Amino acid sequence: MLRRLLVITVPLLVALVAALGIPLASAVVQRETQTTYLDRLGDASRFASLGESALQSGRLEALSQEIQRYDHLYDIPVALISADKGIVLTSRQGFDPSADPEVTRALNTALNGGVRPEPGYTGWPWRTGPLVVVEPVGRDSEVVAAVVTISPTRGLRTEVLRQWGLMALAGLAPMLAVVAAAWPMSRWVLRPVSRLDEATAAVAQGNLDVRADEVGGPPELRRLAKSFNTMVDVVGRALNRQRAFVADASHQLRNPLASLRLAVDNLEPHVRDEHGREAHQIAVDEAEEMGRVLDTLLAATRLDSARRTEPVEIDQLLATHRPGWQALASMAGVRLRVDVPAGLTMQEPPGGLGSVLDELVSNAIRLAGASEVVVTGKPGELHVIDDGDGLGDEERELALQRFWRATKHQNIAGTGLGLAICAELIESAGGTLTLHDAGPGLDAKISLSASRSGTSA
Repeated sequence: MLRRLLVITVPLLVALVAALGIPLASAVVQRETQTTYLDRLGDASRFASLGESALQSGRLEALSQEIQRYDHLYDIPVALISADKGIVLTSRQGFDPSADPEVTRALNTALNGGVRPEPGYTGWPWRTGPLVVVEPVGRDSEVVAAVVTISPTRGLRTEVLRQWGLMALAGLAPMLAVVAAAWPMSRWVLRPVSRLDEATAAVAQGNLDVRADEVGGPPELRRLAKSFNTMVDVVGRALNRQRAFVADASHQLRNPLASLRLAVDNLEPHVRDEHGREAHQIAVDEAEEMGRVLDTLLAATRLDSARRTEPVEIDQLLATHRPGWQALASMAGVRLRVDVPAGLTMQEPPGGLGSVLDELVSNAIRLAGASEVVVTGKPGELHVIDDGDGLGDEERELALQRFWRATKHQNIAGTGLGLAICAELIESAGGTLTLHDAGPGLDAKISLSASRSGTSA
């Protein structure tokens, strides 16, 4: 988050500096261009004044020597152009400025109207053309000639780049200072957010003992952390009360249920008629069913409190549980086949992946009416498939809900909690338990990560 915040902040800061620096850079270019132009204009005006006197007296030697010294000293060629655009004087041999279209336009303006033309050059570093200055000799209708100077602009562009560099350094220093200050400031602001995010993830994974930092960071984040901790306390107390209620109720009901079972058993010698024995057997079955429900509720309460998942080797798990499955299948007259490739590793949910497979294999053998049950697998998946009666689409959706039982299984021992608890355990490990049509039969599919590192769930 810190990097993302800086990625957002730094470009905005750069855009702000650019928004301020670009007009300033343009102003520097205009100022340097104007300074150079005024300097060259002053020289051209002086030559125009000397040229006017020289043309009137007919003595051009002094002016010729003056413009040659000027060219030699500053490397700026100078020419005196007559009203008919002929070259009167030039500072270097072969120099003919009238061949340049830009100079021709400026000469037309100066000679025809006696007006000094505006310069057509701005000293941007990427413009390599010369600076042309044309100064008329004489005024209005008395213009007799024009002085032309063509100045190289390398020095102007170099000066502009130098000042731009100084401006960039001057803007970079405060920007770096702001970034340097923003880094610890952002860490100070975001550290509570990161800790709150870690605490939220831990709570989502079932750890209700974690708490957010209420000390560091801005006041708003401290209040948020305090509210989060209060919420976790409330949720934790509610869950603890719920688990305690289920556990206490189960334990408290166990003794009366045992007494009830004993009393029902003691009634057996006194029941003599057929209807009475039938009612007595129903009472015994109901008492046993209540005992199974209590045991299942206690198991669910213990499993709900489990939080850690660990990787498990499927080969070792199958070696431990397969004999029990085989014995159960033999008693029911069902063929059991295990076809799982060697070397699979899956993330084990709280309570163990073996207990989930025990429940799925037991259901397939006892409830499906199948002749064969197959346990197969591949990386990330395990399947328990039978060739029995199967379940309809709506029944497959309801089968993973607590206390749901199919109509055809109402007279078979069970609580309707097994599949629901298995689905919750698999989900707590980051996987899914789904039921699919095997045509015929049912396919119970377990999808789990193959990670080798334990994670909280």
